[in-house]
Amino acid sequence: MGDTYAGQICDTLSAILNAAVDDGRIPRNPMRSQSVRVPRRTQRKVKAWDSDQVAAVLDAMADRFKGLVVLGTGCSLRQGELFGVAEEDIDYEAGIVRVDRQVKLKNSRPFFALPKHEKTREVPLPDQVAEALRAHVRAFPAREVTLPWESLDGSLRTHRLVFTRDTGTVLIRDRFNSTHWKPAIARAGIIPMPGKGEKYAAAEDDGCHALRHHYASVLLDAGESIRALSEHSATRTRRSPCGPTRTCSRAPSAGHGTQWMRPSARPSRP
Repeated sequence: MGDTYAGQICDTLSAILNAAVDDGRIPRNPMRSQSVRVPRRTQRKVKAWDSDQVAAVLDAMADRFKGLVVLGTGCSLRQGELFGVAEEDIDYEAGIVRVDRQVKLKNSRPFFALPKHEKTREVPLPDQVAEALRAHVRAFPAREVTLPWESLDGSLRTHRLVFTRDTGTVLIRDRFNSTHWKPAIARAGIIPMPGKGEKYAAAEDDGCHALRHHYASVLLDAGESIRALSEHSATRTRRSPCGPTRTCSRAPSAGHGTQWMRPSARPSRP
């Protein structure tokens, strides 16, 4: 177990014990004792992919999921959000993508839920990304997927998901990573190709979140401030029927962040 993860467990335990103190169940929080040594969290420096690496992954990805790489990089979406993007979320005329849901797992079973921190948002849709998405939907039409909302026993909701398995069912994180993501990043030279009978190497820093890291690094290198990047990631809060909603206050400068796109981003028909 890593020190960072152990520290998170200690924080959670301490919060539970604080609540017990407040309720009068215990006299004090033992986690605050000087004899308790909480592991020091190590800060790992993550090296963002460069444009050539993103392009190589895009080239190596199966046609069915090239659009997922394009959208993840061009709009800075998380993996679960990519799995939950529906046809109705993409507004080509307004040039935005509404991030209203993600696909989560519990006991290996999928369900729809609000995005991270239970906040939805709108992100700018660059023209090149929109063109690639149109090509993807023509080649691989959106499929209706019905899943529970917010929990396994929640009410059912149906959305026409943009990215699905070839069977038309929802993408599952572990299965997608092992059968599509890791083979693609190995072919792209990000991680080593496994030998016969071996498994792919761990890719802690090279999951789908690497697309978001690249997006941020490109904008920062182009002169965008950290504050501007934070604003683009959605800072202004408004209310919606499903709870607090963040909407991006500005788009990134035109042309930033799509240098990695090549004609191969346009999937061919299966």
